[in-house]
Amino acid sequence: MPTIESLLHSADLPDSPSARLDAEWLLAAALGKSTSYLRTWPEREVPGDLAERFAADLARRRRGEPVAYILGRQGFWSLELEVAPDTLIPRPDTELLVETALQLLPATPARVLDLGTGTGAIALALAAERPQWQVSGVDRIEAAVALAERNRLRLGLGNAHFARSDWFAEVTGERFQLIVSNPPYIPASDPHLQQGDVRFEPQSALVAGVDGLDDIRTIIAQAPAHLTAGGWLLLEHGFDQAPAVRSLMAAHGFEACESRRDLSGHERVSLGRQP
Repeated sequence: MPTIESLLHSADLPDSPSARLDAEWLLAAALGKSTSYLRTWPEREVPGDLAERFAADLARRRRGEPVAYILGRQGFWSLELEVAPDTLIPRPDTELLVETALQLLPATPARVLDLGTGTGAIALALAAERPQWQVSGVDRIEAAVALAERNRLRLGLGNAHFARSDWFAEVTGERFQLIVSNPPYIPASDPHLQQGDVRFEPQSALVAGVDGLDDIRTIIAQAPAHLTAGGWLLLEHGFDQAPAVRSLMAAHGFEACESRRDLSGHERVSLGRQP
């Protein structure tokens, strides 16, 4: 039987900084162990059926399928989330949105809305950190709403709620102290759409018109009718879109408009306050 180390050594994934880590994640999942187990016991033999599962998962990864979709899960914030091809894979950059949201409001009762919730990552991270907040997550895709609800149930977060809505369509008359969103913001002509993991992710959750701002324009225009006085709108966007997003917010009456930088130094999140 092959050993753990021999399987990892022979894993012929495309050369990339994450190739070894990808192989470790896939083998650990096949074995039902942690990656630290692989490093501690590299000489352990792997039964044939588990080696075959590892080989099948490697083949999927070689075709470019994201590791998160192969494993069916992804870590975000302090949470382990189920993921599926119906939704985007939660990314570390989006944790800046969560960090900023937690800074904007105190840990006292508040109503929060997450637009385009996908896996529920943002809504569930906020609900986990702020037990007194009531966090609603909406998505126009029914399968995404069902996925977010499964994540909520598994995490046992009773202060989160998920429903189907095309942006604000089904929250008529409701107002919130905070509205957050990681909407589609990639221009339709962006060549990165044909590269890497995003080839396997739903294009409807990525692309927003010629300049990538179509959905952001819609959210900014409609948000004032759903915010309380002094409430905040908080948006993730592309690395070069912050000036345009701040201008749109200011044009729709938002005050204190500013942007926050991610770990790469890019302005990744913009916010504005309802007067």
